[in-house]
Amino acid sequence: MKGDGGKMVIKSKLKWVGLVGLVLSALSLFTHFLLARYSYTDDNLTEYQAITIFSWRPIFQNADLSPNSKLHRRLWGPVRRLESLQPHAKPRQHYAVPVSESDRFIFVRIRGGFHEIRSSICDAVVIARLLNATLVIPEIQSTTSSKGISAQFKSFPYLYNEDHFMEALANDITVVKTLPKSLKGARRKKEIPSFKVVNSQSPYYYLHHVLPVLKRHSVVELVVSDGGCLQAILPPDLEEYQRLRCRVAFHALSFRQEVQELATKILHRLRAPGRPFIAYDPGMTRDALAYYGCAELFQDVHTELIQHRRLWMLKRGIVKGNLTVDSNAQRLNGSCPLMPEEIGIILRAYGYSWDTIIYISGGEVFGGQKKLIPFHAMFENVVDRTSLTTPWELNKIYGREANLVDKYPKTPPSAEQETKKDTWKTSGQRPRPLPPPPARPKSYNIEGWWGWVAESDNEPESTVIELRTNAHKLLWEAIDYVVCVEADVFVPGFDRDGKGRPSFASLVMGHRLYQSATAKSFMLDRKEIAKRMEEISDHLYEFNQTWIKSVRNHLRKSLVDGLTEESKISKSLSFLSFPVPECACLRSNPNGASSRTSASQLPLALKVAPSCPAWMGKDVISRSADKENEDDLDEDDDSGTFSLFFRQSGGGSSNRNAVSNGGGRGGGEMMSSKEETQMEDQEEMEGGDR
Repeated sequence: MKGDGGKMVIKSKLKWVGLVGLVLSALSLFTHFLLARYSYTDDNLTEYQAITIFSWRPIFQNADLSPNSKLHRRLWGPVRRLESLQPHAKPRQHYAVPVSESDRFIFVRIRGGFHEIRSSICDAVVIARLLNATLVIPEIQSTTSSKGISAQFKSFPYLYNEDHFMEALANDITVVKTLPKSLKGARRKKEIPSFKVVNSQSPYYYLHHVLPVLKRHSVVELVVSDGGCLQAILPPDLEEYQRLRCRVAFHALSFRQEVQELATKILHRLRAPGRPFIAYDPGMTRDALAYYGCAELFQDVHTELIQHRRLWMLKRGIVKGNLTVDSNAQRLNGSCPLMPEEIGIILRAYGYSWDTIIYISGGEVFGGQKKLIPFHAMFENVVDRTSLTTPWELNKIYGREANLVDKYPKTPPSAEQETKKDTWKTSGQRPRPLPPPPARPKSYNIEGWWGWVAESDNEPESTVIELRTNAHKLLWEAIDYVVCVEADVFVPGFDRDGKGRPSFASLVMGHRLYQSATAKSFMLDRKEIAKRMEEISDHLYEFNQTWIKSVRNHLRKSLVDGLTEESKISKSLSFLSFPVPECACLRSNPNGASSRTSASQLPLALKVAPSCPAWMGKDVISRSADKENEDDLDEDDDSGTFSLFFRQSGGGSSNRNAVSNGGGRGGGEMMSSKEETQMEDQEEMEGGDR
């Protein structure tokens, strides 16, 4: 017996040892999974790069270009003509510190999308300064009207860092979190005067209509539901208020910590491969497409949805004109967004290779992933926030949200249905007919979220889940905003919203112009691009060297010349889309040349910027030793980039035969690795077997 007991103990111990071994093996495998491939730094030290558990795995084939090569400078290098332009939003004249004790309060309620909220907050701060009033932290209605969001985030703190906002504006206005107790009750009883402010009101309106009421009642409520509530271009004597707008938008409005941290993680993951990346904002929203009459570009159910929205806009006077619009004429006029396929073609024509990292921003690409299929075919490493995050990381920024009850609960089956089931159960021998399908509410008989179009002229009311999603879109666009501002290159597909005003992309370009003017932002002329796409519509993917050079020339010029158009069109509608010269200065170079001389190449809209103050130093890098014109950067060996995407036509066959036979260098001469790669890419595009 004792022997048997000892054997059992030994077996039990062996089981435990085996179990511990399995656990340790699993932990070891998991550790090796997390600590994947290692790389060597410049100091020859080994450092491990953690594998992130998300869907994107970059695929590269082309060797990374040297930063000193002409091609790299053309694709990713800074815009040298804008080197002297520096951010400068601090006050330049007498600017009094706000009185700490103020008996006037302005309470603002804001509705709208991300760009409308951001512009309205900046305007609210300027209005508070203009009226010498204390600003109560604005209330963002898009979040408070969403019943399903986390209770830990309310209104303004749902999107922005409340404490940072108050601290950053301490020298500009007095900001408080809530109204005094004596005024809270009056607001609950709706006894305080309220103004429903339309877009782009003048300072005169606030000084002569709002200020007298504010003096009598000590508090006024501004309801802003149509975007910015102050005109974009202020009189010259209010130039300091323009700089205040810049301090609010580019310094005070910082996203709350969880959102900022996730955006920073995405940036690290994008830059982990060690290559620069492009941020692309399609700008294809349903409202924008409906406003400009671009419905026929889709030729599917989305056309009907756009037309329904346009009819809604016509009834409310948002847009004027006819319901039916020639979408192709609108496209050729530059009034419609550029399709992702068009953006992909011009980027490939400019020289970006198929393995370029491209981040797609925007909470909505109307038309769905189907519209992005051609773009994905041209570029392998196309990602968005969902590709670079895990579900739990996104859930963390949402906070703890309650489970929502379905708006359409399943109804109990009728007595007739129960009778049919009982009859089926008691029927004869098998095989028997299938049982009757379960009863479903009528709402489930419609296929797809757009199914209401087929049965109703009225769009159904938003469900609680949809309201929650709309609130989440603010967070998604906040993440995309950070990534786009920090991107090496930014490409907008469209820069207008569903009301004809500058949109998300315009705010990004304005922020990039202020923060780092030399960063590449292609300000495309959509009319010109549409015209060039029409030229090759019958031979879209064929080699055309003249066409490619014309596209490159247009894109290169848009980096600087596009600023002139932005100053004329966008600035009059939204100051934040073009915050210069009011929020910028021109820095001189270390050789002592004046800022005016160094900025002789700047557009006229930027030359009026003043010289930077002495305390900013003279840090502009001298380019005297490297005098090549930016135009010359396009004169490098283009044959490789041409053949990466476009198929040669006409004499292409003879050219390939010439290459294969030596190309005039002697039949026995070996091809370089670069030429061999070009030929392989060429054969791959033609479907040839190697």
